[in-house]
Amino acid sequence: MIKKAGKFILLTILFSTGLLCKAQDNIIDQIIWVVGDEAILKSDVEKARQMMLSRGDRIEGDPYCLIPEQLAVQKLFLDQAKIDSIDVPAAEISRGVTRQENAVIGNLGSKEKAEEYLQASMSQLREEWREEIRNNYLVSEVKKKLVGKKGSLTPSEVRRYYSQLSQDSLPYIPTTVEVQIITNEPVVPLVEIDKVKERLRDFTNRVNNGESFSTLAIMYSEDGSAQNGGETGFNGRAQWVPEFANMAFSLNDPKKVSNIVETEYGFHIIQMIERRGDLINVRHILLKPKVPEPEFEKAMLRMDSLVKEIKQGKFTFEDATPYSYDKDTRSNNGLMVNRGENSNYGTPRFLKEELPPAVAIAVDKMQVGEVSAPFRMIVPEKGKEVVAIVKLRSRVEGHVANVSDDYQALKEIVEGRKQEEILRKWLQGKIKDTYIRIDDNWKNCDFQYSGWIKDNDGKIH
Repeated sequence: MIKKAGKFILLTILFSTGLLCKAQDNIIDQIIWVVGDEAILKSDVEKARQMMLSRGDRIEGDPYCLIPEQLAVQKLFLDQAKIDSIDVPAAEISRGVTRQENAVIGNLGSKEKAEEYLQASMSQLREEWREEIRNNYLVSEVKKKLVGKKGSLTPSEVRRYYSQLSQDSLPYIPTTVEVQIITNEPVVPLVEIDKVKERLRDFTNRVNNGESFSTLAIMYSEDGSAQNGGETGFNGRAQWVPEFANMAFSLNDPKKVSNIVETEYGFHIIQMIERRGDLINVRHILLKPKVPEPEFEKAMLRMDSLVKEIKQGKFTFEDATPYSYDKDTRSNNGLMVNRGENSNYGTPRFLKEELPPAVAIAVDKMQVGEVSAPFRMIVPEKGKEVVAIVKLRSRVEGHVANVSDDYQALKEIVEGRKQEEILRKWLQGKIKDTYIRIDDNWKNCDFQYSGWIKDNDGKIH
């Protein structure tokens, strides 16, 4: 309690001066908001803006009004997460970092372009993403707890809601598409594979000679778990690809390093940390062989020939899908399934922004039944670049919702609104009861929530 009070007094003093000096690099920053005993810096806002742009996120409105409020709302939820003692699984963070890295690289084109645009090394970015992903997980868990079963609706409630809407206020269902895909991976030269294996054997020797596996993972691993020393957290066999799981569960000595194992992600060495029944916690180092540009050109030519033969009627797109390198779609005529955290989860329906960026660009102007030209893309989750072709299976144009065709979408819209109202009421109460100060230069905003601006006595304006 003393520490918290001291932090609060220090923030109040720093806020009154408007400046904060970062001792490690002597850069002057500015405190623009104080929420409880947490500060929001001007640099925090700028970092968030750059990250949103790098992912291709759409920013509605003035980012210098929108983002500080979002950060302030997050801090209120994080404070509740502390009260509720919510923990974040290490494996969840690792998976999130990998997804984030792949999304940014996929949107910006390459690791080098991402580092240049965000002005930080990939290892530094992973560390920042770890904190962001941890916070997002905590906020999500708090929201689930606050909403609980109160946000669910019965079919009769959905129909009643729909019947009470005027024609002008009916929800609009945006355009969705269904896409089939075939991918081809460029050949990785043996010399590149040998280079990776030689590096991994060197790491194994260094660990056996007393070096820390964790330190080597932080420095060299190309997996999202790198900043956690390669640690995955406790997982069962089903959470990993079979090759990795088989090797991990064969380990018994925490001091030993596994043989090199190849998976669809690249090449790994693994070290066991602890086993608990059917769960095991390991750390690993992942290296990915580099693919020379000429191999991508060859893959593009192979896929170009495939497209020509499909268009000539020698065989159909569906006939070729069993030979696709995408194991998740090749047994299903290449049909992509939406795995994003959204209303279309588990279906083949995608909004444009839910597709991998390169796929979204390819299908944007295509007609139903048309096959695209070959293009390069980063595979989500795996971070691997492949050559792909797609076929637009269907497109449902945006339309005003009706209860017979769009019941599930309506149900999710109504439930979402009900849940938003529950969370809004909670947030307004939290804002009212929390000490908040905003720099005068950041007050002239049309905030989503009321009550942010208070006088020195804590009264809301």
